[in-house]
Amino acid sequence: MSDPGDAPAPATPLVVVGAGGMGREVLEVVEAVEASRSAAGLPPAWRLLGVVDDAASAANAALLARRGVTLLGPTAVLDDLAPDVHVVLGVGSGAARASLARATAGRPAATLVHPSATVGVHVALGEGTVVCQGARVTTDAVLGRHVIVNSNAAVAHDCRLGDFVTVNPLAALSGGCTVGDGATIGAHAVVLQGLEVGSGATVGAQACVVRPVPVGAVVKGVPAR
Repeated sequence: MSDPGDAPAPATPLVVVGAGGMGREVLEVVEAVEASRSAAGLPPAWRLLGVVDDAASAANAALLARRGVTLLGPTAVLDDLAPDVHVVLGVGSGAARASLARATAGRPAATLVHPSATVGVHVALGEGTVVCQGARVTTDAVLGRHVIVNSNAAVAHDCRLGDFVTVNPLAALSGGCTVGDGATIGAHAVVLQGLEVGSGATVGAQACVVRPVPVGAVVKGVPAR
């Protein structure tokens, strides 16, 4: 007879905040994590309760229903859930994630890494950070809270990313870059080695950053200006 002490820990209950496209991207990360664990004979890590959103469109609600995910209602629903229910912020805007983090303060946040992503040694991922499919975060990088590294993006060695940073698909941060809180790196953009992108700044899609980007600036083009 097996020892009851050997029973696996129960899966952690989880709610995704955000019913839009980024929320569904996060759902795919959760689903992939669970599929990978199941294939490896491991017990589930997460038990998805559903999605909350204060302004879910009918179209997004239908897309959730198609994949069998429950739209629980507005974020106020979280107040009625047990304190061990974790959240993950599935919203593309860093400013919106910051607002939602304040609204859900005190509730634990899940940190998620897609099984197809690569995370190197001595990498620190902050609470609530999501690393999507095919992304790469290499050695000694440090990512803050509620960062999103989107599909096939790359964060190279020794990078430092603040809280609520968004690295969009196929963007590349070269080694030793610093990205301030709430900054956005656009799709296919490149930031050259050792440069700093200031807090709240936006680097446009396909831009190539060759000099530091000031706080709150919006830069685009090649070279970015």
